[in-house]
Amino acid sequence: MTNNTVSYDLPPLPSYTLQPLPPLVAAIPDKFLTLLLPIIAYWGLSMIFHWIDVYDLFPQYRLHTPAEVLKRNHVSRWEVFRDVIIQQVVQTIFGVGLGMIEPEDTFGKEDHDVAVWAQRIRIAQRAIPTVLTTIGVDASGLAMNLAESYPVAAGALAGGHYPWLMQTFTVAGQDITAPTFAAWELFAAKAVYWYLVPALQFGLAILVVDTWQYFWHRAMHMNKWLYTTFHSRHHRLYVPYAYGALYNHPFEGFLLDTLGAGLAYLVAGMTTRQGMWFFTCSTIKTVDDHCGYALPWDPLQHITSNNAGYHDVHHQSWGIKTNFSQPFFTFWDRALGTVWTGGDVSARYERARLAAQKSVDAAAAPITHSQPADSFSAKDAAPYAAARVHVKAPPPTPAGKATAQAVSSREQVLTDKDAGGATVLAEEAAEEREAQRTLRRSPRKKLSSATPQAGSLKGLRDRVNGSLHGRGGAVLGVESSG
Repeated sequence: MTNNTVSYDLPPLPSYTLQPLPPLVAAIPDKFLTLLLPIIAYWGLSMIFHWIDVYDLFPQYRLHTPAEVLKRNHVSRWEVFRDVIIQQVVQTIFGVGLGMIEPEDTFGKEDHDVAVWAQRIRIAQRAIPTVLTTIGVDASGLAMNLAESYPVAAGALAGGHYPWLMQTFTVAGQDITAPTFAAWELFAAKAVYWYLVPALQFGLAILVVDTWQYFWHRAMHMNKWLYTTFHSRHHRLYVPYAYGALYNHPFEGFLLDTLGAGLAYLVAGMTTRQGMWFFTCSTIKTVDDHCGYALPWDPLQHITSNNAGYHDVHHQSWGIKTNFSQPFFTFWDRALGTVWTGGDVSARYERARLAAQKSVDAAAAPITHSQPADSFSAKDAAPYAAARVHVKAPPPTPAGKATAQAVSSREQVLTDKDAGGATVLAEEAAEEREAQRTLRRSPRKKLSSATPQAGSLKGLRDRVNGSLHGRGGAVLGVESSG
């Protein structure tokens, strides 16, 4: 055999053979597992929060009391369960269709793809001498000085020139000598291929789904027909709970959640297994945002600025035209000025809690965390009937932009005949007056001891505001009343 030295500018790429990728779980193809895991995650996490509700494990971190779940929601738990199942059936059908047009998963090309990135790193080094020269550094002289002690560093400074790094391989019976990669180039290429690129793909998918859902969600509130026809169904849950996260009109559920996540997956160019993680994480985040708890040890409520407290404001009648962002970050709300700007919300939460408890006490209805929340009926509204007669004006609103937000939110509620209307606003005005009278009669310490499961007003304020703003009220630049 003859030995030839080939002067390649770049190390050659290795050959590869593609093979079918074995499933992550035996007997379950990855594409079906991708459809199954989000459903398992949805109901698994939802049942954990439901279990917390049933046994009242962390009442100090609740955003709403059991009385509010019972009296303020306009839909039964059975209806919520039914509509979620419908959405997940649609989601699964769409996923099966998407899987049919996707290519089969294979492996065997990984070393080749890593080498492609190593080539790109080698090419990028050619710019180093030019960059150093522009800032007054003699790249050639520096490389010569380092050549003996630090040959690899000298090679990089010389523009990716490593004459001593060679490899020999056989082609058609001949031994061929060609350049090879430095160890650091392969290390960097593996880091890019296995970690940086997937992270960027995941970030791009988050950006796409957040953008898609923000603008469609906002449109659902700004357009009266879209809201009354589709989105108002989701807002029958004034007090969200975990498994109500995907309670939507089937068309809205497909448009916002299913189609949005599928589009993000395709735009980001994810593999099936990357999509498996993305869809599952998105589902977990959505459930967590509707869980009704501001848990200090829940990482999902601290990693992103969008959490249960932030989204819960959007479900209240006074915040329905704010906090549209979901499910991950809040940058669109902040960029376009749709963040809640009404300041401290603890008094609003407290009056709703007091009013719901008063309604339950008046009706002598037992409160159990597992009791279904019946649709809001005339019987439910009876305790408020006398108070509504004396309501002449809605409760006061903050000044400036907060006023515009409050007026817009009230208009939204008034147009919603199924889950809103003048009755809701009248009840809230009565609740406002009753809560103010109660708070004037009773000091906070007495109020706290009388209703231990809700905690003090100050504790509620700190819990809700801390969850709403992530790092405190100052983040939003609004005043927080004491």
